[in-house]
Amino acid sequence: MFNTIMEKVQAKTPLVHSITNYVTVNDCANIILASGGSPIMADDINEVDDITSICSSLVINIGTLNERTIKSMAAAGKKANKLGHPVVFDPVGAGASQLRNATAAMLLKEVKFSVIRGNISEINFLASGSSNTQGVDASATEAVTAANIESVITLAKAFAQTTGAVIAISGATDIVADSGRSYIIKNGHPMMSRVTGSGCMLTAVIGSYIGANSDKILEATAAAVAAMGFCGELAYEKLGELNGGTSTYRMLLIDYMSKLNAQTLKDGAKIEIR
Repeated sequence: MFNTIMEKVQAKTPLVHSITNYVTVNDCANIILASGGSPIMADDINEVDDITSICSSLVINIGTLNERTIKSMAAAGKKANKLGHPVVFDPVGAGASQLRNATAAMLLKEVKFSVIRGNISEINFLASGSSNTQGVDASATEAVTAANIESVITLAKAFAQTTGAVIAISGATDIVADSGRSYIIKNGHPMMSRVTGSGCMLTAVIGSYIGANSDKILEATAAAVAAMGFCGELAYEKLGELNGGTSTYRMLLIDYMSKLNAQTLKDGAKIEIR
């Protein structure tokens, strides 16, 4: 699976259009490049149609919402749908404010998403209308554990059935599912949660992977999630050698993504299919 998916990313260099939040936009652009894609960040309503038209995929991230970009997100999403391009949605902070909730609901109604990626609290809110979200972070009470993993998989599959999207729930244990199959991915390191934007960067990598593998959205999403988590592990190992901190760790995440190859990922991925 990984060989074909990563080879296509490298061969196609998918152009990924990201309407993302300004806290993490530079890191997202760099990790798209590191993953083998090419980023373009365009959020003005007057050009999103044109930019979306030339891109392989679209990433919509609501981390720093405003009235101007909400219109651009909807327009870009509809254009991507018309062209048959895959679209990723990152509902950052869903459940935390009325604006985010209304925007997420509008986008889910007006845009057909290929992938919806969020933490467990964000996905819980979108799927059920309630969660214990803590700003942009997942609630510890909703974390995926051995005790509740089956119910989380059931939630992900049901939400995938409702939306037609692959659902990616990220955390200490990641779940990637469509309505029929699920991947349980146990790559990653707790240090990733101490870097602002690690989730946004993951969404960007998913945009790159599915941009080159639009016929294998589930598998490409699982590969992207495993790749990001594995790079997090490698980065932490190197961090100890360098006696570095969070800023160095962020840099190392991008470094290891740029050095990753299919064989290394195949050897390091910790994936169970259910």
